[in-house]
Amino acid sequence: MSDGEAPGSDHPVLLFDGVCNLCNGVVQFVIPRDPEGRIHFAPLQSDAGKALLSGQGLPPGALDSVVLVEDGEVYRKSDAVIRTAELLGWPYRAAAVGRAVPASVRDALYDVVADNRYDVFGRKDRCMVPDEDVQDRFLG
Repeated sequence: MSDGEAPGSDHPVLLFDGVCNLCNGVVQFVIPRDPEGRIHFAPLQSDAGKALLSGQGLPPGALDSVVLVEDGEVYRKSDAVIRTAELLGWPYRAAAVGRAVPASVRDALYDVVADNRYDVFGRKDRCMVPDEDVQDRFLG
C-alpha cells in the first residue's frame, strides 16, 4: 500500500459495527460464502475503519450504518447490503432485485432494524477478534 492510499483499497471493504451482534453475524455469514476472500472487513470503531471513512469524505464515528467501499465507490445502508450480496455471487446476487424498491423505502426499513439491533440482538463489550484463518481479511 502506498502513502496516501486508503487501507484495503485493492479489495471491497465492508465496514461494520464491531460491537453489534447482528453485524458480527453478517460478517460471519459473508466469510464462508466468499471463499476467494475478495471482501475484507473493518469495524467502524477501528483505526482502519475510521481512516477509510475519512478517506471517503465521511465523518469517522458518525455513521450508524454498514458501509461498503469498493473501487472508490461508497455504498451505505441497504445499498451496501445489496452490493455485498452481489459480490457473493449466485444465489445471493438475486438480492439485486431489491433495487426495484425505492432506496428511501429500503433505507427506512434498514433504519428500523439498525435502531433496534442492540435491543433485539445484543452487543459485545468490544469488537470481535477474527479467527486466524481469516485474520488477513480484517484491516487493523
